[in-house]
Amino acid sequence: MAFFAEKVRRQIPGNFTFLLMTDRDDLDSQIYRTFVGCGVADDNAPRAGSGEALKQLLQQNHRYLFSLIHKFNQDVDPEQPYSRRDDLIVISDEAHRTQAGKLARNMRLALPNAAFIGFTGTPLFQDDELTKRIFGGYVSRYDFKRSEEDGATVKLVYENRGEKLGLTRIDLNERIADAIEKADLNPDQEALLEKLLGKDYEVITADDRLDKIAADFVKHVTTRWESGKSMLVCIDKITCARMLQLIEPRWRTQQRAARDEIAVKEAAIAGERDADTRQLLQAQRDRLLAKAKWQDETIIEIVISEAQNEVADFQKWGFDIIPHRAIMKRGFETADGQRMDVESAFKNPAHPFRIAIVCAMWLTGFDVECLSTLYLDKPMKAHTLMQAIARANRRYPGKDFGLIVDYNGMLKSLREALAQYALGDEGDPSDAVVAPVEERVTALLDAIEATEAHLRDLGFNPARLAGAKGFTRIAALADAVEVVYSSDEAKRRFEILARQIFSRFKALLMEPSAFIYAERHDNLEAIYRKLTERRDTADVTELLKALHRIVNEAIRAQTPDQAFEESRLYDLSQIDLEKLRDEFAKKVKRKATALQDIRDLVEKKLAEMLARNPQRMDYYKRYQEIIADYNREKDRVTIEETFAKLVELANGLDAEQRRAVEEGLSEEELALFDLLKKEHLGKTERERVKRASRDLLQALQNLLTPLDQWTRKAQTQAEVEVFILDHLYSLLPSPSFSDADKAEAAKRIYSFIWRQSASGLPASTRMHN
Repeated sequence: MAFFAEKVRRQIPGNFTFLLMTDRDDLDSQIYRTFVGCGVADDNAPRAGSGEALKQLLQQNHRYLFSLIHKFNQDVDPEQPYSRRDDLIVISDEAHRTQAGKLARNMRLALPNAAFIGFTGTPLFQDDELTKRIFGGYVSRYDFKRSEEDGATVKLVYENRGEKLGLTRIDLNERIADAIEKADLNPDQEALLEKLLGKDYEVITADDRLDKIAADFVKHVTTRWESGKSMLVCIDKITCARMLQLIEPRWRTQQRAARDEIAVKEAAIAGERDADTRQLLQAQRDRLLAKAKWQDETIIEIVISEAQNEVADFQKWGFDIIPHRAIMKRGFETADGQRMDVESAFKNPAHPFRIAIVCAMWLTGFDVECLSTLYLDKPMKAHTLMQAIARANRRYPGKDFGLIVDYNGMLKSLREALAQYALGDEGDPSDAVVAPVEERVTALLDAIEATEAHLRDLGFNPARLAGAKGFTRIAALADAVEVVYSSDEAKRRFEILARQIFSRFKALLMEPSAFIYAERHDNLEAIYRKLTERRDTADVTELLKALHRIVNEAIRAQTPDQAFEESRLYDLSQIDLEKLRDEFAKKVKRKATALQDIRDLVEKKLAEMLARNPQRMDYYKRYQEIIADYNREKDRVTIEETFAKLVELANGLDAEQRRAVEEGLSEEELALFDLLKKEHLGKTERERVKRASRDLLQALQNLLTPLDQWTRKAQTQAEVEVFILDHLYSLLPSPSFSDADKAEAAKRIYSFIWRQSASGLPASTRMHN
């Protein structure tokens, strides 16, 4: 809507007024915040507080007006409209509703010459002519299929678990959904359901049926614990409460089972002598610990609208709604003693509120990117069903698709909704937006085969890992890592392909047909973890890591056992670099892997040194040139030359780090000295610049230590900038430094200090932001 309004202003001459119209207070506030937040409107843009206020505002000349359609609650005399302007444009949000009744009629009479455009995020169906009759033909449509193709949403996958559990009844979902739709119930009228649906309601809320769903739900959610947040949709508020009562004891049982399983693993680890088996058991134990921690932390809560007499109504079912209502109203307490509302908590991937049980709230207009699974046990059809399933299709890192778990047998309703829904200009109802689980299993296999093909192209056959154990497996993994390190592009492509496998496999943990690919998945994951382990265990304070093979070879040939020793750390100053280069060329078998070791350390060392002193950028440029040459030519000679250049660069970095001591300065003082010094300074002038660096650093520490978040406050920033300039005018020697030189140096110092403080890097200098 904001884009549309701005485009009109940009392309069509005129003095337009835009009236932003919706039908709910929260939407009105949301639209207002959006327009103001992106700078389209300002804080003075009027919002109508009453029907009379709206009438007066429309008789004035404002660029934007915001109102609810309910403000058109007064009868309008066609001979005396609110405004006869023809440059007034009414933008109606949620245009599929409240646009055909008396309020809308009053609006049209009040603004006879206005133009009207409608926006809606609710599916419009092929046989729905009412909205088109009111607003005219479509200007633009953006449907499920297009959003998926554009990458704006992820695919939805459907799983009928009600059928697997023997819970579904033929036509039950359709019959109940039809009855609800005909009764046109609002979210606060579920109390009428039992009377309206009779035996159908008794079937869907039967104790035995809900008991089976609760058991399956807990098993399914805890198996998919890494996938994201979950939402369970029940038929009404009472059933939400009953499901929570059934889920909680089963959840505690799962927690006890997890602790028992961890104890079993611990005992197995203690009694296991084989190193490979012990390592495998430890990895399984660690995963169980992570899962148990997730279960212990997870909050499960109902989210339902408040109703009269609800305390007594829920008490009939032995459920105390009061503490749950308190959470719904006040939110959750955070570690710092503040409170976070339930909506924000559920949208926050890091918050432990991970499972929401709802019946009507949050099924429309509530986007949670990290919501991965929607469990449906509420009969729905048509646009209500389409809106509900859209909760799970938002994009989120690592989320390959949104899973719709159906406990109520609504596949027929889903197919009908998709067939009715206008899938683009030439929509094909058979081109399903919601895919069966089998399709995602095929997608998993495709991802595995693509990754294995990439490894074969690099020169490693993944079949070597099938069933491999002990040293045979270790050697195969080492060879796989070696080929992946053959170039930066090869490594990047492998990591991207592998992550796609992991997200797809993780989302199919409850699908038995995916298990046949588990070993191939695990083998590729083992290669990926080897790459990650090498990165995560790099020691940035010592320049060489995991090069013990090279050092050992400089002394003696390795035995098979020594070839698989754990990585060790060596101080660069203790190694003969010339001898190291020679031995690398002559004896190292996996050269790309060894080269990656030193690359990792040089990169991290460079990052640390550049953070302290930006004048070291030349070292970074040299490193980039070395790697660019390596990526262009990747034969054996190039690898050896690259290793030699990196060793030389590493030696230079070591010398650069000693420079501060040689200059008689700390690292922080050296950084300021490098920013201040200039060529052709005499010995006495250099010493004065060094003294200026020391004095300025001390003065800045004294100034900035008590300041809170100074980098975010314009006034404090200006004060710091002037402070630096004043000090340099008195500290730097003249005439070696002109006024212009000092002003330029002050800018460099201020920019450096600001970046350091804003990033939080220089803890030792106490330049807090």
